[in-house]
Amino acid sequence: MMEGQLHPLEMTQNASESEIARMRDEEFDSTNKSGSENHELGGSGDDQDPRPNKKKRYHRHTQHQIQEMEAFFKECPHPDDKQRKELGRELGLEPLQVKFWFQNKRTQMKTQHERHENTQLRTENEKLRADNMRYREALSTASCPNCGGPTAVGQMSFDEHHLRLENSRLREEIDRISAIAAKYVGKPVVNFPLLSSPAPPRPFEFGSQPVTEEMYGVGDLLRSISAPSEADKPMIIELAVAAMEELVRMAQMGEPLWMTSLDGTTCMLNEEEYIRTFPSGIGPKPTGFKCEASKETTVVIMNHINLVEILMDVNQWSTLFSGIVSKASTLDVLSTGVAGNYNGALQVMTAEFQVLSPLVPTRESYYVRYCKQHAEGTWAVVDVSLDTIRPSPTVRCRRRPSGCLIQEMPNGYSKVTWVEHVEVDDGGVHNLYKQLVSSGHAFGARRWVSTLDRQCERLASLMASNIPTGDVGVITNQDGRKSMLKLAERMVISFCGGVSASTAHTWTTLSGTGADDVRVMTRKSVDDPGRPPGIVLSAATSFWLPVSPKRVFDFLRDEHSRSEWDILSNGGAVQEMAHIANGRDPGNCVSLLRVNSANSSQSNMLILQESCTDPTASFVIYAPVDIVAMNVVL
Repeated sequence: MMEGQLHPLEMTQNASESEIARMRDEEFDSTNKSGSENHELGGSGDDQDPRPNKKKRYHRHTQHQIQEMEAFFKECPHPDDKQRKELGRELGLEPLQVKFWFQNKRTQMKTQHERHENTQLRTENEKLRADNMRYREALSTASCPNCGGPTAVGQMSFDEHHLRLENSRLREEIDRISAIAAKYVGKPVVNFPLLSSPAPPRPFEFGSQPVTEEMYGVGDLLRSISAPSEADKPMIIELAVAAMEELVRMAQMGEPLWMTSLDGTTCMLNEEEYIRTFPSGIGPKPTGFKCEASKETTVVIMNHINLVEILMDVNQWSTLFSGIVSKASTLDVLSTGVAGNYNGALQVMTAEFQVLSPLVPTRESYYVRYCKQHAEGTWAVVDVSLDTIRPSPTVRCRRRPSGCLIQEMPNGYSKVTWVEHVEVDDGGVHNLYKQLVSSGHAFGARRWVSTLDRQCERLASLMASNIPTGDVGVITNQDGRKSMLKLAERMVISFCGGVSASTAHTWTTLSGTGADDVRVMTRKSVDDPGRPPGIVLSAATSFWLPVSPKRVFDFLRDEHSRSEWDILSNGGAVQEMAHIANGRDPGNCVSLLRVNSANSSQSNMLILQESCTDPTASFVIYAPVDIVAMNVVL
C-alpha cells in the first residue's frame, strides 16, 4: 500500500486526529480576526516584540485600507520593504502595520486551507469506513463457487484468487463463442461466405487461383479427415479460447520464456520455462517428437484489417504463403464472427506445410483457427491442433498454440508478432537439411514473417500509382502491371506445388547417391489453368555451393550471365524487355526476358521470371511464355 493512503482498519485513529486538528483550528479562529484587525505591535517569529508584558494596542483598519491590501495581497502575498513603505504611504499606515497585516493574512489563508483539507479527509474517511463495512459484510456471506458452502478467504492465496478470476473470464468467453457457434452448428461450409471476405473486395486480391485439392492432390491423412461432429464442437471452442490466451501471453513475454539463438538471429523457446508457465497446455509431448518453437516481430506495409482478412481466407492465406503452404482447406466454420468482421471467427482446417525440396517431408496438420479482436487496432489469430480430440497414429506434426498478434501502426502499417510452436517427428528429413530444419529457418516464425513482409511489399508496389517513367523497361500501365503480376503469381504457385515432398507426390531417385541424387516425379495435370491436360514431369536435386547465397542469387537472376547456365537461352544473348519492382530489395522483381537465338532460323523466345529474396531464402522461378499471349497481357 502506498505511503499516505488510508487503510480501512486505521480509520478510527485518523478520525480522532482529525477531530483534534479541527478543535485546534477553531481555537485559533477565536484569537485571530479575519484580517480587518491588526496588532500594531504584534507579530510572530523574529518580528515579535521582545517586551511581551507590554499591553498591546489594537487598531482597526478602514474598509478602503482593507480592500487595497486585499487587492495587493492577491498580486503579491510577500511584499518587500520597499513595497510595504509605498503601500503604507498610500494608505496612511506605518510599514510595520502593513507588515503585520500581511503576516496575519497569510496565517489566515493557511488556516482556511488546512480546514478545507481536514473537511475533505473527514469525508474520505467516512467513505472508506462505509466501504470497509460493506466488504466485511460481503466476506462474511461469501460462498464457494463449486460446492456452495462457506469459504475461508484467509486461506486463499493471491495466485489462487487470480486463477479463479481468470477461469471465470475464460468461461464467459467460451460461453459467448458457444452462443455464436450455436447459430451455425450443423450447417455445411458452402452456406458461409467465409471464402470470400465479408468486406468489399479490394482492387487486388491474393489467391485468384485457390490452392485446391485438384491442383495438388490430397494426402492420406488429410483425405481421411472429415468435419468435426456435433459432440466435438464444444471441446473445439474451449480449446480455441485457451489457445488464444496462451498465444497472446507468449507473444508479449520475453526472457526467460524466450532466449536468443546461438547465431543471434532467432528467438527460441525455453522449454522448461514454458512448462512452468503453461502447466496445463494441450497435453504432453508425444514420444519421439521434437519441439520447434520461435518468435519473430516485424512491421509490414499492410493495414491490420486487410491482414486479418487474408489470414482468415484460406485461399488468400495459402496463396500469400505458397512457399510454405502446399495445400489447405476449410472443413467447417463454427463461427463467421460478429459485427461484419472476423472478431470471434472459428474455422476447422487442414493444411500441409512444406520446404521447397523433395528431401524434406511435408507436415500435415488438422487444427482450428480462431480470430479475436483484443482492443481497438489489436487482433490475434491462433491455430491449435485438434489431434487430442481426434487422435491419429499417422500424425507426425502437432501444432501447439501458434499464430500472430497484429497491432495497428500509423500510415497503414501493422506490427506483427509471430509465434510458431510445433512438436514434430523429423526423422524423415535428409541430412542435407537437418540443420536448416532444427534451427527453425525452415518452418519457424522467421520464415513466416519474412514471407509476409515480402508479400506485403509486393502488393504495395502493385497498388502504387506514382511509377517513375524514366527507367527503361519499367511497366507503368496499371492494368499491364496487374496482369503480369497475376501471371507470375500463378507460375510461382505451380512451381511451389510441384517441387516439395507432398504426400500427393511420389518422388523416385533417378541417379546419384546421398546429397547428389536426382529425383523425378510424374503427375497428371487436370483442370490446371494455363497448362494443357496431360502428364507433368518434374526433376529436382539439392547440393551445396562454396559461395554466399547472395552471390548465387545475383548470378542466377542476372540476364547477362543466363547463357552460362540456362539451356533455354541456347547460347544466345538474353535481354530484359520489361520489369516490375515489387520490394525494397532490387532482387525482388518480375521480369520479361527475350532470348535472341544465335541461330537465325529459330524464332526468338520470351521468358517470364520472378526473383525474390528475404532473410530466410531466395528464389528464381521462370517459364517460357508465348509472345502473342504476353502482348495481350501487357
